[in-house]
Amino acid sequence: MSSKDFSWMIGGPQGSGINVAAETLAKSFSRGGYFVFANIEYHSNIMAYLDLLKGALRQVGREAEFKKFEIMKNTLALGASIALLDYDLDLVAEIIRETFTGRKAKVGELNLMALQTAHRYARETFGDDFPHRISAQKPRPDQILMRGAQAVAIGKLKAGLAFQTYYPISPATDESVYLESQQRKYHFLVIQAEDEISAINMAVGAAHMGVRASTSTAGPGFSLMPEGVGFAAITEAPGPVIFLYQRGGPSTGLPTRSEQADLRIALHPSHGEFPHLVIAPGDVIESFYDSFEAFNWADRYQMPVIVLLDKLIATSYRSVPRPDMSHLKIDRGSLHQPADPPPQAGDGYLRYAPTETGITPRATPGQEGGLFWATTDEHNPKGHISEGIEHRLAQMEKRMKKLEVAAQEIPEKNKYTLHGPHKADVTIVSWGSTKGPILDALPELQAKGHTVNFLQLRLLRPFPTEAIGQVLRSAQQLVAIEANYSGQMAGLIREMTSVHIPRLVVKYDGRPFSQNEIVEGVERALGGQAQRVMVSHPGG
Repeated sequence: MSSKDFSWMIGGPQGSGINVAAETLAKSFSRGGYFVFANIEYHSNIMAYLDLLKGALRQVGREAEFKKFEIMKNTLALGASIALLDYDLDLVAEIIRETFTGRKAKVGELNLMALQTAHRYARETFGDDFPHRISAQKPRPDQILMRGAQAVAIGKLKAGLAFQTYYPISPATDESVYLESQQRKYHFLVIQAEDEISAINMAVGAAHMGVRASTSTAGPGFSLMPEGVGFAAITEAPGPVIFLYQRGGPSTGLPTRSEQADLRIALHPSHGEFPHLVIAPGDVIESFYDSFEAFNWADRYQMPVIVLLDKLIATSYRSVPRPDMSHLKIDRGSLHQPADPPPQAGDGYLRYAPTETGITPRATPGQEGGLFWATTDEHNPKGHISEGIEHRLAQMEKRMKKLEVAAQEIPEKNKYTLHGPHKADVTIVSWGSTKGPILDALPELQAKGHTVNFLQLRLLRPFPTEAIGQVLRSAQQLVAIEANYSGQMAGLIREMTSVHIPRLVVKYDGRPFSQNEIVEGVERALGGQAQRVMVSHPGG
């Protein structure tokens, strides 16, 4: 550990306030001017307790006569840690006061007593035994600490979310719970449905009603949603936006672990062929911006949008630049106006009339002059069921044309990012939450004599075939890195560009990549030891 880096870990049984303690410490370091990354891992089988430097924390609690010691042992550990680091106790106390307000203020005072007592005990008992010290730096007002699930929720609110559905499932639930806490302030509705089938269909219905709608789920829940996704696509609903938080599968799999194995199901989420978008943010701040844009694209192109996230992004806190919201504009797409003439000859408003772009001005139920039929059967321009060849051809071509338009209109910066030098000896290709550890690994790989850049894919459907193919064909050595078994992204690239990436580094033990594993995997792949390198986290 260098003098500029510090890692802190706290563990314990579920319900013992471990997350609160970690969040409190992370916030205090962030306010103290540091860049913070905090990852939450769930170990539900932990039953024992840990002693820090043999400190009898239970005895500390008894000496102070805390009647509610069991719910404050997390704060005792926090106070002892702050003492050992000689960090600013007032910063931590400030955050505790903010956390426990209103009816919880008395509990907050008890936690402050616990914090101060443990801090005093650790200073008196251990003194300067711990060799590392951290002092608060100059505050960074342009920096905030944010978790991925919060970033998604805030992006939704900024986009004008009106209706959110969900069924509780890890790791997606945190986002909806956060949104529930904001309902009264921002005047929108969150519904906990009876299952994921209900959740997706309620969201599709809300989108047809003209409000911005979304649903959030994980792999097992998404497995119940395909018919609803197809329903949204064939009726050309403006959404919904579906947030798929990946975890280890199949079936129940690894409910509290992370993986990138749902790319293929996101690309082909229902039977038949239809247009939809798939985007994959790589970190917390991209999750905010991509969540906002997803609603614009759902409205503009009148199709469902899938945002691929994972457990690592959802539960990780990190210091990020305060989002710049000045350039964020809501785009509701093409809307039918009562005075508009019919798009083509016919009986009144033709909701599904073919157009040059495939996009027809949309009406909402009850709108004057906007009567149409929405059915899951194939239909004519009015929406009436039809199996006629001419209608089938016209409607299929109309729907799929929208995907071509989206591919042309979505800005390049939202499709991919090339990190590092424009030309390099080695090009790493990846997507999603692997972004962080790869960026951390680049300087170390450079120090080992490699000239390396990193191609991060963000728009996965429609795939930016020409641009990605051009980057890959100009690369000297290619290495794909993915948190799945089969290299799903590498397969997609070969399918769409005909470029074969010969070296693959994978990890599928449910734990995220580390910087060291990226370096190890790339060097092994380049060294010719194996075309497919698997890395794992021992003892995890």
